[in-house]
Amino acid sequence: MIKHIVLFKLKDNSPESVEKTYAVLNGMKGKVEQLVDLHIGKNIVDTPRSYDLSLEATFRSLEDLQGYQVHPEHKKVIEHISEVRESQSVVDYEF
Repeated sequence: MIKHIVLFKLKDNSPESVEKTYAVLNGMKGKVEQLVDLHIGKNIVDTPRSYDLSLEATFRSLEDLQGYQVHPEHKKVIEHISEVRESQSVVDYEF
């Protein structure tokens, strides 16, 4: 199994902006066949080093993660994130 974790810091971290991006990320549920599990989290403790949102996705294999990267629904998410993010960090690991 592969775990894919992404942290997003948004240019505008107003509640409305965070909620919109949360909805865009959650919109992949049930539409991306490679996803075994998907959890999106909104930050609740605001500090200078905090990120605004997290994405935790689970895949059966590295091939499924690679298929997810080019999936049309994921590409829609990338388009949105490219417009609203200040920065992001990613880690992928096998468990």
